[in-house]
Amino acid sequence: MPLAAIVGRPNVGKSTLFNKLTGRRISIVDDAPGVTRDRIYGKTDWLGREFSLVDTGGIEASSKDEILSEMREQAQLAIETADVIIFVTDIRSGVTASDGEVAALLQKSGKPIVLCVNKCDRVGDNPLELYEFYNLGLGEPFPVSSVHGHGTGDLLDEVIKYLPPGEVPDDEDIIKVAVIGKPNAGKSSLVNKVAGEKRVIVSEIAGTTRDAIDMPIEYNGEKYILIDTAGLRRKSRISENVEKYGAIRAYMAIDRADVCVMMIDAAEGFTEQDSKVAGYAHDKGKASVIAINKWDLIEKNDKTMREFTAGFEKDFSFMRYAPFVFISAKTGQRIDKLFELIKYTSEQNARRISTGLLNDMLAVSTARVQPPSDKGKRLKLYYITQASVKPPTFVIFCNKLDLFHFSYQRYIENQIRETFSLDGTPIVIIPRERGE
Repeated sequence: MPLAAIVGRPNVGKSTLFNKLTGRRISIVDDAPGVTRDRIYGKTDWLGREFSLVDTGGIEASSKDEILSEMREQAQLAIETADVIIFVTDIRSGVTASDGEVAALLQKSGKPIVLCVNKCDRVGDNPLELYEFYNLGLGEPFPVSSVHGHGTGDLLDEVIKYLPPGEVPDDEDIIKVAVIGKPNAGKSSLVNKVAGEKRVIVSEIAGTTRDAIDMPIEYNGEKYILIDTAGLRRKSRISENVEKYGAIRAYMAIDRADVCVMMIDAAEGFTEQDSKVAGYAHDKGKASVIAINKWDLIEKNDKTMREFTAGFEKDFSFMRYAPFVFISAKTGQRIDKLFELIKYTSEQNARRISTGLLNDMLAVSTARVQPPSDKGKRLKLYYITQASVKPPTFVIFCNKLDLFHFSYQRYIENQIRETFSLDGTPIVIIPRERGE
């Protein structure tokens, strides 16, 4: 798909413009400069042309700061892969020395450049200050208000002139995978390793990733979208607005994912926050894989993995269905195994079982273990059918709801898992009284 990159110095409104053009609040927007760090992709269309947009971090041409240098590198990669560049400036501060440095950098790329002058917030405003931007040597400046949307039509008219013809990819068979966990568990390292490129910024500084970053990849012939998310900390530890928005984006990523890869730091072990993050994925009915990362740093003998597995099975007793895999995002150890489990759990999460087979299972299960009774009244289970998938949801009709105790529901759930080898996904059972 054709690609347009939005670039510029910090705090000129790139993420606000990106969100306005995509029609969704994808990028985090805040008054503080330098909020966006990684490349963030979205889709838009104009006059029947569909194309991708990439939002980038603000370019600080001469900064030696580690994170700012990484942001500059990410912006440079976006420039190299783009078909057209939207260079965003700010009418309020005029042409600055930083704008001149960024303009020189963009001219070296040889790509078509559309000059966007942002924060022209009054309707029909074409101020004299606009003419100053001709000094950048990039042609006609387009006045835009990314907050209100004024001028974006003229801007997009210019952008699509430079876009090559492209095909719209089919999203039908793509598995969406959210990589979740606490800060510094190695989520971004895993994404970069699988991508084979420095797709997101990796740093020892906790909380480097802020947005939820979608990355299409192909692995062993299968198509995936990996979603790198911000590390999720306890609410009491979150003080900055930016981190709060990052946490919201991470939870939204879980909502739209097919599979969640729960990253655990092997050296740190299981914590209460890990159970909360995994619990959210469980409550949302997502297929899950628990990846124990940094396994290369653990001193091992022939019993180490068995002991770790036993400990984690106890910690994650609320989601016993989730398989474990011990990986190293740094070295690539067992990444193939991880993707086998992702594909398998995704298939299980979307699996449909025929009503006839389900009722055969129910008859055998109730004969093996009698349903409970209370005051001479026994529970009768008449019928079971699958109502939906993602997660597999089963409706069971009975004579009295209050007799269908939780423990017997758990027994039936285990029988479904055992009979149909339904692993890696939560199961939902909805009891109904006959006649409901």
